[in-house]
Amino acid sequence: MCPSYPLCPLCARPRRVLHSGRAWIYEDGKKQTIRYFTAGAGPGPALHLGLMLDVSESMGEDMSFTKTASIRFLNTLVDAVDVTVVDFDTEVRAARYSQSEFARLIERIRQKKAGGSTALYDAIGVYLDGAGAQDGRKIVLVYTDGGDTRSSISLPELMDLLKASDVTMYAIGELEHQFSSTKNQQRMILQRIAEVTGGQAFFPTAVKELDSVYEKVVAQIRAQYTLAYVSANEKADGAWRRVEVKAVRKDLRVRSRRGYFGPYKP
Repeated sequence: MCPSYPLCPLCARPRRVLHSGRAWIYEDGKKQTIRYFTAGAGPGPALHLGLMLDVSESMGEDMSFTKTASIRFLNTLVDAVDVTVVDFDTEVRAARYSQSEFARLIERIRQKKAGGSTALYDAIGVYLDGAGAQDGRKIVLVYTDGGDTRSSISLPELMDLLKASDVTMYAIGELEHQFSSTKNQQRMILQRIAEVTGGQAFFPTAVKELDSVYEKVVAQIRAQYTLAYVSANEKADGAWRRVEVKAVRKDLRVRSRRGYFGPYKP
């Protein structure tokens, strides 16, 4: 198991102030021995970036916002070895671009127009399926209004897929044009989707807020630590194992994946 653990000092930007002797990791309440430890911007696993764009009809008023946000975000993470773009409406379309294909990637984003239903859960499932074979850190940013209306998989099924993955997901929800009766529900769904992976959801109300959102997301990505351990649990029952990471320093708050499914042998 080798998940990534962003560590965020309270009331401050993330800083790389931790080392392996100042963090503890627990599995189902039992302390484990850290075998591998590396910090954000230093040498470590390759970064694979994912970008998911909701281009459904419900995003119509927000498409310009979405395109600008997407391109701006990509320009801040030029060290990613590749970028997987998934755009979705009634259907889901995915493609992977190397850094040398950046111009093609930007052109694809600029050509998108809004239309159709919202297959958000299916789109995330497609991304997870493609990311499964990649080695390294996998971080995906989702732009959506959070209102799934089309997917063939349910939210509980999607949550299981996310829990079984090693992807960190950040979500930006454009909810200002949604009805108040559904806005809170959509907000909670995006928060659940992001937080189960160790990521976070953001809900800007205007384009002018984007810069601060980008700073937070990029700072968290830069400040990530990768910790690995060999579980002391030798059972092969496929059960969910709850993982908790704690920093010795009291002023540090840890945002991390909440666990993983153990190995299974029939």
